[in-house]
Amino acid sequence: MRLTHPSVCRVEPAGRRPITVLFLAGLSVLALDRAASAASDQINAVGVENEYADVIAQVGGKYVHVTAIESDPNTDPHTFEASPKIASQIGAAEIVVENGIGYDDWADKILAAAPNPARKVINVQQVLGLPDSTPNPHLWFDPKTMPAVAKAVATDLAAIRPDQASYFEANEKKFEDSLKPWFDAIESFKKDHPATPVAVTEPVADYLLQAIGAEIKTPSTLETAAMNDTDPSPQDISTQNSLLTSGAVKIFAYNQQVTDDLTTSFLESAKKGKVPVVGVYETMPTPGFTYQSWMLAETQALEKAVTTGASTEKLVAKQ
Repeated sequence: MRLTHPSVCRVEPAGRRPITVLFLAGLSVLALDRAASAASDQINAVGVENEYADVIAQVGGKYVHVTAIESDPNTDPHTFEASPKIASQIGAAEIVVENGIGYDDWADKILAAAPNPARKVINVQQVLGLPDSTPNPHLWFDPKTMPAVAKAVATDLAAIRPDQASYFEANEKKFEDSLKPWFDAIESFKKDHPATPVAVTEPVADYLLQAIGAEIKTPSTLETAAMNDTDPSPQDISTQNSLLTSGAVKIFAYNQQVTDDLTTSFLESAKKGKVPVVGVYETMPTPGFTYQSWMLAETQALEKAVTTGASTEKLVAKQ
């Protein structure tokens, strides 16, 4: 359910449903936050989504203080509201990583309201060279994304602290090496289960599904409608239910953070058709996960669904 309020302005970013953003107030607190940041030896960094904050922390190590803005895996990130406190955190940051493609346009409004020529802003869409018309904004599920983000973070941190450039470079290399188990799991799935038919609710994990060689059978128009909070056509709903009840797909991957009556009906259809369910997330599950362990866990859940028929609706970090 989306709450509205007279003080809320509604933004309509491309490729996703509306985001509610509190109209910014109290920007004068930025000066205090900047002063506090200047007194610290650490670089003040913000990851608009917590998966990006995690990468900043891994690359920056002891030289960064990182704040993750969107970090609750139990809420719908599409209804995020930015408070004056969040505005001050972003405005005071020396380096910010945002997703782009309209996913977090509200952060751009905050940055524009608190200009800082020295601030480094890494827009992942721009790092990857993607056009604004890119239909799927969930870039963190693409195996190509985070290595590029880590390099950009290391470069910008080194520009802020040139004396620690080799430290950031070493951490970036360590991060890239740590992705190997995930990449190996992707290749193993692609080899062992080629062209696995799957159904989804939204294109949240589509980049990962494509990377493992799966075939997404859900109509793309249904995915887009679900993502943008509009009603799918009756024909698309019928097609999706048929895929699930007939067992024509091997996995049903649904957005675990955004559930409604339609999602519930699809989950019931999957249960009827004995199709294992895998919950996917838009923000990194916490506690206990890093970006790379999260992606590996999602891939292993997909593997488990195909090989054993077991569902994994909620990820739990290994102790």
